[in-house]
Amino acid sequence: MSTEIRANTVLPAEREQITLHTADELRLIGELSLPANGAPRATLVCLHPLPTHGGMMDSHLYRKAAFRLPALADLAVLRFNTRGTASEAGRSEGSFDNGDSERFDVAAALEYAEFHDLPDVWLVGWSFGTDLTLVHGLDPLVRGAILISPPLRWSTEEHLRAWGESGKPVHALVPEFDDYLRPEEARRRFATIPQATVTGFDDTKHLWVGKAEAALDAIVDVVAPDVATPLPRTWDGPSETRQVSIVGQ
Repeated sequence: MSTEIRANTVLPAEREQITLHTADELRLIGELSLPANGAPRATLVCLHPLPTHGGMMDSHLYRKAAFRLPALADLAVLRFNTRGTASEAGRSEGSFDNGDSERFDVAAALEYAEFHDLPDVWLVGWSFGTDLTLVHGLDPLVRGAILISPPLRWSTEEHLRAWGESGKPVHALVPEFDDYLRPEEARRRFATIPQATVTGFDDTKHLWVGKAEAALDAIVDVVAPDVATPLPRTWDGPSETRQVSIVGQ
C-alpha cells in the first residue's frame, strides 16, 4: 500500500544515537542514520541553525533528511547538537560561543565520520551552520559544501577565498525572500569562490517552511546525482509516524 510521505513520516533506516567527543573535552548529542540495506552513496554532516533562535539537530530540514534520505537516496545523515544546544535527544555539553569554540564541534563530527569510514562526506550547513561550514569546515575529508540560507554573518572574504582556492564544490541554496541574503546579492558575494553555484528558490523564506522537499531534492542532486529527483512523495513499504518534541533552549 502506498503511503504519502508527510512531515512526520519515518522511512526505514539504521539509526543510532551517538556521542561526539570534542578536543576541549565536551560530549555532544547526535544521531547517525544509515541506509537499512547496503552502504551509503555519500554522507551528509548537518550543521544546524542558530541555537539561540531555536536551531538544533531536529530543525525541520535535518529531521526530514534523517527520516527520508537513507531510504530514498541511500545517504548517511549525521546530525548533532552543537555545544549547549538541546533537542529531544538531549543537550550537548558546553555553551554557545558565537561560532568560535564551535570549531571543535565541527572537527568532532568530521573525526567521527572519518573513524567510521563514512563515504564521500559533504557538509550541509543551514543559516548559522553555513558560517560554521565556511569558517571551520575546510577539511581534507570534506568533499564539498551545501549552504542553505547562508547569511554570511561570520564568514569573511578570507574564508570564501580559501574555499575558492581549495577547488571544492560549494552550492548555495538561497531563498527568494531570505531575511539576510537574497539570490542577487548572494551571487555577488560568492563570486569570490569561482566554482560556487548559487541557486535561487522562488517563493521561499529563510526557514523553508513548506519547502522542505525542494531543499532535499537540491541536496540529493548535488551529492547523489545518480538518484532521480524529485524524490518520491509516496512510499511503498513499512514506515512509522513520529511526533518530535521541539525542546526550548
